[in-house]
Amino acid sequence: MQIPDKDIKFPLENYKKLCFLKNIITNPNIQVGDYTYYDDFENVANFEKNVKYHFNFIGDKLIIGKFCMIASNVTFFMNGANHLTEAISSYPFAIFGKDWKNAMDGKEYPTKGNTIIGNDVWVGYNATIMPGVKIGDGAIIAANANVVKDVEPYSIVGGNPAKELKKRFSDKKIKTLLEIKWWNWSIEKITKSVHLLTGNNVAELK
Repeated sequence: MQIPDKDIKFPLENYKKLCFLKNIITNPNIQVGDYTYYDDFENVANFEKNVKYHFNFIGDKLIIGKFCMIASNVTFFMNGANHLTEAISSYPFAIFGKDWKNAMDGKEYPTKGNTIIGNDVWVGYNATIMPGVKIGDGAIIAANANVVKDVEPYSIVGGNPAKELKKRFSDKKIKTLLEIKWWNWSIEKITKSVHLLTGNNVAELK
């Protein structure tokens, strides 16, 4: 059995613009599952550059599951981009110090928590994911979508702001797929089942 190596950076021979993402990440606050890949028109190092406002002192994480597909120019905005919205001014006085340094005493900037991308999620070209969004397993994010709220499993969303366009399967099939969680199978079992995973007969997977 010949199985692609999850621990190599570039799984396609002589092609350096697609990588298994977990093997190039340097930021400990970005977590990526096995076999998730990132494809970039220029350089795969652009992935971390496109995770914006990700400051260590905030501590929020970008968590991406297994077997995801992330296209070029996808941007993740993290909680460091947030300003006060219910105060008189949203200006970040305190960051400039001096006599403004105590402007945030007893206050906190808003945070929406970790950004979580499920398993087997396809994020299309130039999509934008906003802070704290949770994208369910099996979802598809259309090119140029601006995702500002959570995305249901196995749904397809698009637009600005992104809205659900349709479900990929019936509710019954989605329930079955979420119970099966094929991405957690052994890689040997997945390898033996790829002909089923590339079909649409959910019952056969059981």
